[in-house]
Amino acid sequence: MRVRRNKEATCLYSHFPPNFSFLKNLPDLRYLDCRVDFSIKTFGAVVNLCKDLDIRHPEELSLLKPLEAEHLKKNYAKYPKKKIPIAEHNGVTYLQPAPDTNSFIPINSFNGSCNSLENSQNGQYFCAPVSNTPKRTQPQSTPISSPTGTWKHSTSGYTTFDSSSSLGEYTENLATSPRAPSPDVRSKLIRPKTLVEKARMNVGWLDSSLSIMEQGVREYDTLSLRFKYYTFFDLNPKYDQVRINQLYEQAKWSLLNEELECTEEEMMMFAALQFQVGQQNDMQQPDSGVDTSSVENGTDDDIDAALKELQITLQGNDGNVLNGNITKIPEINDYLKFLKPKKFTMKGYKRYYFTYRDLHLYLYKSQDDSRNKSAPSVIINLRGCEVTPDVSIANAKFCIKLEVPPEHGNGPNSEVWIKCDSEDQYAKWMAACRLAAKGRSLADSSYDSEVSSIKSLLNMQKPAHEPALNIHPSSIEPLEYISPKIYKKVKGKSSQKILEAHANVKNLNLIDAKLKYIQAWQNLPGFGVTYFVIKFDGHKKEELLGVAFNRIMRMDLSNGDHIKTWRYNAMEAWNVNWGMKCMMIQFADEKVIFSCLSSDCKVVHEFIGGYIFMSMRSKETNQQLDEKMFHKLTSGWV
Repeated sequence: MRVRRNKEATCLYSHFPPNFSFLKNLPDLRYLDCRVDFSIKTFGAVVNLCKDLDIRHPEELSLLKPLEAEHLKKNYAKYPKKKIPIAEHNGVTYLQPAPDTNSFIPINSFNGSCNSLENSQNGQYFCAPVSNTPKRTQPQSTPISSPTGTWKHSTSGYTTFDSSSSLGEYTENLATSPRAPSPDVRSKLIRPKTLVEKARMNVGWLDSSLSIMEQGVREYDTLSLRFKYYTFFDLNPKYDQVRINQLYEQAKWSLLNEELECTEEEMMMFAALQFQVGQQNDMQQPDSGVDTSSVENGTDDDIDAALKELQITLQGNDGNVLNGNITKIPEINDYLKFLKPKKFTMKGYKRYYFTYRDLHLYLYKSQDDSRNKSAPSVIINLRGCEVTPDVSIANAKFCIKLEVPPEHGNGPNSEVWIKCDSEDQYAKWMAACRLAAKGRSLADSSYDSEVSSIKSLLNMQKPAHEPALNIHPSSIEPLEYISPKIYKKVKGKSSQKILEAHANVKNLNLIDAKLKYIQAWQNLPGFGVTYFVIKFDGHKKEELLGVAFNRIMRMDLSNGDHIKTWRYNAMEAWNVNWGMKCMMIQFADEKVIFSCLSSDCKVVHEFIGGYIFMSMRSKETNQQLDEKMFHKLTSGWV
């Protein structure tokens, strides 16, 4: 029977059982044996999995084929295509899927036969040790598994679960993770060294509109479950303990594997938070105080949320209720240093009097010029600009890098730098720039919280005079907490630095430490940007495309500098040409056409459509997951 795609993008396999078993690699690197329906769309399979795993908002996650180091060496376009082998079951032959399916197959993938089960039981797959943390409400803990099944110990000492049923009650175990995965699992992790290699890591995403079987996955194969879209809706400590923990783990491994870079001070802050999470895992946590009746009905939370939003709306910038003066445009003013870097010049920063008002920066030679309404020396429109921090607390360096789009939409971004004199000044202006880039002014209710968040992250990066715990540094394995690149810089001082940084976060409980980690991760310069190696139409040179939650960016392949930014709210249409394997994105004043070299063009299309779908979510209690709309935006099929 030839596998074909019908109107609903489903595929029926009459001789195969719909519920196939496969090993799933979680964000915390543990392996879970589970069953899914291989005949439904991947998006639906992920929704069902997340329901079993007690993870809200499954639209943020997807399944990923496992990658190997070889995949980072060549672009997908140059990689030799492997045919999906013919499968046989009960004497019936099944031809390979139709050519419009996801054709990426890992190098060492199984050949589709059922002897892969024997391989997995012989030790080819390992399960990282489960957490020894006791349950909060029950005296005994249950390993990640279905309630029925048997645990088997492999020759390597790790544990795998053999289950004949679906997933069971183990959410307490998923809400905490082992301090470190098994050595075997960690040795298989790949570390991208360049932006090109980071782009090639996106080749393995499954097509959400095709079934799992249509994409070369067979029973007892391994897939990874990961957060795909970096916009996390309504993270709630009451209901999202599993989701927060797995998100924290994905953030942690993205830093330890150097998928996302950070400074030494930031790395020590992350290490300190990770150390605190480990300390709190060994302690009994206070009851979260979740009232099951209010969880089911949602009434109490809805009332509290509505009152809070009303209070914020009625408050001005200083936190006091507005006295009827809603016509005055809020602004901030101060002396800052300004630099517009140019090639072949030795000019340094120049001091200006800055005025921020209505999404614009106005630079005057002096405060008197501003008061006299003189023409400003420089005007910068912050709407749509890229804002990047450049901070070193040890060196008292507080800079803001702005990449400003051209005035009339044509040409590359221009780069300017702003240097602040103090932390408070930096926090105030950084918050203003970030909000302005999103089209939000100082009147926005989130401005004060943004300033506080920036100050909090800066305070956590300051090392304490002495550790808070009486622990010998030799008892800490630094490479469990910091990346290899940072470890080479600090070498023998790393353990002591981690303990000193830990003094800043010693009072955080388990869930707060994880949330602080996620928050700091989200504030890193490269956070939430998914890279692809592309070629623009008519160009021979390979370039980098960055896809984020609200924009796509044309970037320099060598250093990641932003050349041009396009916002989703300016898009009129985006399409895929399956014959030419290229994408076309139409804006009001131009068309952007490119082919993707590091993965199938469908992956790029799905990221863009997926982020647009994420932006349509609301906090309505009765909001249902609109699967039809998701596929309409991401599938690329009429």
